[in-house]
Amino acid sequence: MPDHQQRRLSLLRIPLFRLLAINLAIGACAATLLVGGLLWLNPGHLRELIFADSSPGIALALLLASFLITFGSAAMGSAIMAQGRNEDGGKRGGHGSRLAVQEVARRTRPK
Repeated sequence: MPDHQQRRLSLLRIPLFRLLAINLAIGACAATLLVGGLLWLNPGHLRELIFADSSPGIALALLLASFLITFGSAAMGSAIMAQGRNEDGGKRGGHGSRLAVQEVARRTRPK
């Protein structure tokens, strides 16, 4: 296996990176669905404005990229902030659970 593929697979083994990648994909799916929904519903004649332009691909790319950045970062941020929550729904917070960053630091610490 080439070195760059092995490095990519080793990054996905780290829980924090895997959590961020999954939530980025969730945010990207939400952004794509929302842009598709905006084009389908055509509020304010948005679809007509985009496709009447001489280069509609640039307008669609900018719209999709801005939605990807917004929803991807929102999904990743909410996943990080939810790390400290208690699973049983108590009001104690995350006193008994470890943050993903603490787990990575514990695993990479030399023994």
